[in-house]
Amino acid sequence: MTRRISAALAAATLGALLVAPTTAEAHQGPKGQRVGYFTQWGIYSGFSARNVQESGQAGKLTVINYAFGNVSADGTCFEANGAGVGDAWADYQRPVGAAESVDGVADTAEQPLKGSFNQLRKLKAKNPQLKAVMSLGGWSWSKYFSDAAATDASRRKFVSSCIDLYLRGNLPQLGSLEGGAGSGAGVFDGIDIDWEYPGGGGDAGNVVRPEDGRNYTLLMQEFRRQLDALSGKKGPHYLLTAAVPAGEAKADQLEIPKVAKAVDWLNLMTYDLHGPWESLGPTDHQANLYSDPADVAADNRGYSADRVVRHYLDRGLPARKAVPGVPFYGYGWTGVAAGDKHGLYQAATGLARGGNLPYNQIKDLPGTVYYDREHGASWKYDGTEFWSYDTPELLARKAEYTRCQGLGGVMIWALDNDDSGGSLVSALDRGLR
Repeated sequence: MTRRISAALAAATLGALLVAPTTAEAHQGPKGQRVGYFTQWGIYSGFSARNVQESGQAGKLTVINYAFGNVSADGTCFEANGAGVGDAWADYQRPVGAAESVDGVADTAEQPLKGSFNQLRKLKAKNPQLKAVMSLGGWSWSKYFSDAAATDASRRKFVSSCIDLYLRGNLPQLGSLEGGAGSGAGVFDGIDIDWEYPGGGGDAGNVVRPEDGRNYTLLMQEFRRQLDALSGKKGPHYLLTAAVPAGEAKADQLEIPKVAKAVDWLNLMTYDLHGPWESLGPTDHQANLYSDPADVAADNRGYSADRVVRHYLDRGLPARKAVPGVPFYGYGWTGVAAGDKHGLYQAATGLARGGNLPYNQIKDLPGTVYYDREHGASWKYDGTEFWSYDTPELLARKAEYTRCQGLGGVMIWALDNDDSGGSLVSALDRGLR
């Protein structure tokens, strides 16, 4: 790419940026956006807001994106309790005990806000730099975005419903004591749109229209208009962000310069470049920083985080509004021969251990970790299993890349995949500082 930083410059910068900060720098707050996704379902595997606090993640983040809120068939934001539909229990109904609570104080039976929403409120109280944003959609809940964005009336209705529910905090009671007018006020500081994807290419059954790209722009503009109206002249600035695809064809469905004017930044999904859908290989990097001319993939050949960033910048996204994403998980293949690159670019007999594991499990798997400094990639190989994932060393370098390029920061999917000491968030913090 024409504006790519050379590997030599990036490597030279690595040492300079990892030196100890000056006294003045040590007392400054976090530099660059550090956006971490907190998953609604993570509580069922033992991950809570208290983990975010005690691991040290909270003090190094600027934004927590809560994933996800759903979009109804009638084009509104809503809360519900139903498999595959919504989990109001996790969001704001579940009583949280003292041992799990961010501040060590258990929920009481009569309080109107419980669950993860209340814990986010407590997390923000302990970390003044931290904001919480409600993320809408994702892979599974983007089905009706196209309908919600289709007309001026549907856009106004949808945006109004989301602001009423999540920013004004008018949560439905759903047959319980929790919820009620204003019960969730003050939890969220903005909205993140994870429409996957305008124009198609997402989950089976999603509603798709040829005009989705144009309607996406109009939807983001409507969000900005209503959020600014909610702020008024003296109110807080409400954040508006969006997660956008790595694929160039999908990105080209978007009116990037117009969308950029409406949002605070875009979270670029610079990962999943290769993965389990290529079950027989060739093994490949899922989130390499730079393109490798030796890449042998049939699809997404030569893709990289840098290439995705360049594509968005070339199409009108200001660098300061580009926030590349990093994966806290990895993809694995088995039956992989060593070849001449320790398992890289080799055929496989299938997926290893289901094909997808969080960093906190991959780090303890057997094998040797390899690091390609030229192309910014790391993997683990034990003679038969190959795992593409980001090590702390690589994440620090990716964070440094965003600083060198004048980008807006980094985005993380997802916080519960880090280890108990928050090693990956700490690595990003070092790179950004």
